[in-house]
Amino acid sequence: MTNRLSDKAEEILEALWIATEEEGDNGIGLQALALTADDEGVQELSRLAYIELLGERLSLRPEGKPEARLTVRRHRLAERLTMDIFDLAGSEGDDKACEFEHLLRGVVDTKVCTLLNHPTTCPHGKPIPPGSCCEQARTSGSVGVVALTELKAKEAGEIAYLSTSDAKKMQKLMSMGVLPGNTLQLTRTYPSYIFRVGNSEFAVDEELAREIFIRKG
Repeated sequence: MTNRLSDKAEEILEALWIATEEEGDNGIGLQALALTADDEGVQELSRLAYIELLGERLSLRPEGKPEARLTVRRHRLAERLTMDIFDLAGSEGDDKACEFEHLLRGVVDTKVCTLLNHPTTCPHGKPIPPGSCCEQARTSGSVGVVALTELKAKEAGEIAYLSTSDAKKMQKLMSMGVLPGNTLQLTRTYPSYIFRVGNSEFAVDEELAREIFIRKG
């Protein structure tokens, strides 16, 4: 039976996973996390041998990596949930995601992931560590929601959502008919992303293509 971590401990693990597994650092200083050595979350994780404290620097131990990975998965699924289901973005969406992530334990994260059709990235474009449900979905041919940049030429899917908060970009995409629910077919990926929506063909650069998310059938 896995240990039920406090919210603070989960937040520390999340920060350590991002720093070490995604940014290539060997740890994080206590000061950067606004923590002290006697912080309850630090002490909790140290007792479990999930982290190591050397001087003023925290590092993630191998024993803590599986749980740290899960905390990142839950947080990024919570971000997708607030945007895709509750239509909350910006600071309000971030605040709600921080609340929801601590609720997605046990089988709940699997149910939310399945509800969202196994997304591969969060609204900020960062990867969501896959779960066993994602692997099963890929085996059955359903790979979830991906950025347009992850499609290959001639692939098509339903537009799931747009991640941009820029009003001008949103207006541009809407004028093309790039709206959730519409079908998009990618025809070319270089030198720009060219796709068809309805009977019309459009081209966007890679930056904008990364903000269009497609649910592959």
